[in-house]
Amino acid sequence: MDLRTEPLLEEIAARIRSCTRCGLAALRTNAVPGEGLQHAPIMLVGEAPGEKEDDTGRPFVGRSGKLLTELLEAEGLKREDLFITSIIKCRPPDNREPTREEVRSCAPHLLMQLDSISPRVLVTMGNSAYELFSNTFYLPNKKVGEVRGKVFRLHSTTTSYLVPTYHPAGLIYNRKLIPDFQNDIRTAIRYSKGTV
Repeated sequence: MDLRTEPLLEEIAARIRSCTRCGLAALRTNAVPGEGLQHAPIMLVGEAPGEKEDDTGRPFVGRSGKLLTELLEAEGLKREDLFITSIIKCRPPDNREPTREEVRSCAPHLLMQLDSISPRVLVTMGNSAYELFSNTFYLPNKKVGEVRGKVFRLHSTTTSYLVPTYHPAGLIYNRKLIPDFQNDIRTAIRYSKGTV
């Protein structure tokens, strides 16, 4: 890929911070573009910022973010070695699920990030993130619980694989899912290194 024509992540982040495509922009303290490496081998995508994320402008820094960081570190990954973001970049009121219109409004930002980063593996965390990409890449229209543990080869993008898994917030309430999440992260690591 010609890096001179590639949109830089900071340019995309600046667009996100000034975005007013949906009503969430009027309610936010900070937009949360995401953070990590420009050419991260693994990109993690969740649902939406929460209260702590809205306060700081950083992704996954609340309770579920702390758990995510612990689980990644247990597999030898540091946050700064990845790119972490969400399908929408502003907090929905009371942490409700984003509406289809909000997802549709924000999706171009996420797709620009995906194109700019070109990760080898995209890890979708939770139903909303998987649903967006299942529609984009024509994957099975199912819940995460039905597709996690699978790896989908993406033929129409520079990103090679998609690994669906649970959202870290769900792991807080159902800790029995943690081993599945860790297995999915191990799978993502293997595919990112080309060892499968």
